Amino acid sequence: MEYSDPDRTQLAVLGSPIAHSLSPTLHTAAYDVLGVPFTYGRHEVASGGLDAFVAGLGPDWRGLSLTMPLKRDVLPMLDRTTPLVDELGVANTVAFRQEGGRIVTAGANTDVEGIVRPVEALGHLPGEATILGGGATAASALAAAVRLGAVDVRLFLRDTAKAGPLVELAVRLGVTLEVLPTDSLPGTRHGFLVSTLPGGAADPLELLPSGPDAVLFDVAYEPWPTAAASRWAAAGGRVLNGLDMLTEQAIGQIRFFLTGDDTALLPDEAAVRRAMRLSVGLPETITA
Repeated sequence: MEYSDPDRTQLAVLGSPIAHSLSPTLHTAAYDVLGVPFTYGRHEVASGGLDAFVAGLGPDWRGLSLTMPLKRDVLPMLDRTTPLVDELGVANTVAFRQEGGRIVTAGANTDVEGIVRPVEALGHLPGEATILGGGATAASALAAAVRLGAVDVRLFLRDTAKAGPLVELAVRLGVTLEVLPTDSLPGTRHGFLVSTLPGGAADPLELLPSGPDAVLFDVAYEPWPTAAASRWAAAGGRVLNGLDMLTEQAIGQIRFFLTGDDTALLPDEAAVRRAMRLSVGLPETITA
């Protein structure tokens, strides 16, 4: 396929911890199908270390995928941002482009679609949603819930005093947000729940589906299945794997790296998606 800046072939995912990341596997599978000679690695970069890492990159670098704790750290270094980054204050994708004799750093958020597309594939459009956690991914989960039709959202946090940014975001999105402590979870039931907590962190919590159509989207995938996901499934609910989100957000990143538009479909995107899902042990299509 044709793409700009063909000499820029280096990509990587950054974050801390990062050794478990399957992003290199997903991206490599996609670039093999697309026939583009990109190399994709991983680098441990903690909060406060992103500026130095980017400053050391050579002219062969095309872009970066960002995970915790860098999705907000990156904002000051972006020359251009998509409307979703401006709305949420969160970017998980950075592309470097040669424009007019200088390097432009562009940022995008593909996490929202990473949640939306798997849920839509199930045909599940919730009127209400529950989110666990208050970090950068929780902001994307809130926006995703709104796109999926939720008008009422419950947010469970260990420390409810830290809910301020998400409360402000809910006002901008026009959704009702109820902030609750995680110790009030027991006995509550949920039709659509997104856990943005790190792998295993939700395991001690009592998460109950409201019925057989209820969906738990656990963004963790290492280890998998989490105990929380197993209990939800045993109670009759449906579960989406964190790898479903990882795959879909990676497709948006690949679009952005290649075209500068995270909404522009890839050539034979269905084949790309199949190869990516199979590379990480997922079935060819989304099931729950």
